[in-house]
Amino acid sequence: MLIVIKVYNKVYNLCSKRPIILKDYTVLKELHLSHSIYNSMSIIIEGLTKLYGTQKAVNNISFSINKGEIVGFLGPNGAGKSTTMKIITGYLAADAGKVSVCGIDVAKNPIATKKKIGYLPEANPLYYDMYVREYLAFVAGVHGVANIKEAVEKVIVLTGLTLESRKKAGQLSKGYKQRVGLAAALIHSPEVLILDEPTSGLDPNQIIEIRNVIKQQGKDKTVLFSSHILQEVEAICDRIIIIDKGNIVADDRLQNLTGSKASNNVVIELQETIEETLFEGLVSPMRASATKWIFTTNNPDLLRKQLMEVVMKHNLNIVSLYNESNINLEDVFRHVTTKK
Repeated sequence: MLIVIKVYNKVYNLCSKRPIILKDYTVLKELHLSHSIYNSMSIIIEGLTKLYGTQKAVNNISFSINKGEIVGFLGPNGAGKSTTMKIITGYLAADAGKVSVCGIDVAKNPIATKKKIGYLPEANPLYYDMYVREYLAFVAGVHGVANIKEAVEKVIVLTGLTLESRKKAGQLSKGYKQRVGLAAALIHSPEVLILDEPTSGLDPNQIIEIRNVIKQQGKDKTVLFSSHILQEVEAICDRIIIIDKGNIVADDRLQNLTGSKASNNVVIELQETIEETLFEGLVSPMRASATKWIFTTNNPDLLRKQLMEVVMKHNLNIVSLYNESNINLEDVFRHVTTKK
């Protein structure tokens, strides 16, 4: 924490009582601004690099995540996702750069960082000979949770483990093992969740349940969420970061990533069979069927208005008229990760 006052030409940090020599109030203002921005971020990554021999698994990447954001972290296999997550959580040391979680430097204060983080790694580590409740109580004890019994009951209900909670972890299906891992990540009410493939092995119904848990947790926690199931990322996340060959190749809101590279298709279906000449003066359409036409345009609102004028002029009957984006997250992912 930085609390400063100025006396003549010196600014004192009241926490350390050490003077910082400053020339004017501008620098003091910048100090306050920097501290304010720093506090608004749950995760800050600056120039992060990790080498495995001569290979750069992570190549000088930088990004930050605000409090309360649910961010999808995507990339092909071997792109650097899991390596980055391990560095954020303090399980792996970086070769260069800096990572801060809730204002704490991960390299300098790894234990304090872990108190702030709930982590579900790709390879979910469970003690198979321990019962579910026993294992969760053990994890809660490691984190120094005050009321262990209450915390265990809470996460068991939250993650849908009630019916399986008296079994040993090794007796559970892969989907329920994932649930136990998620419960362990949540047991100490962390401010930040790092989830590496949390829906791996779940059936469709379980995926929806865990998706709802993650979205609920995202209301008051910061979530960095990795998955190869792009539909899940679209359903959960508002912001997407894509990494490829150790480099960040995309970082934006989901709607910007899909919308900025997309033309909009306007689709009109009529009861009548008509000829293309009826649309003369409009952008050239593609006939999808005898009565269905698709127009590609950068101004869908204007085109829909023009189509309505054509329909009214010729006394036609509309079955449907709607916008259809021709770019989704899968298209964006393939585009940014297959460049030469």
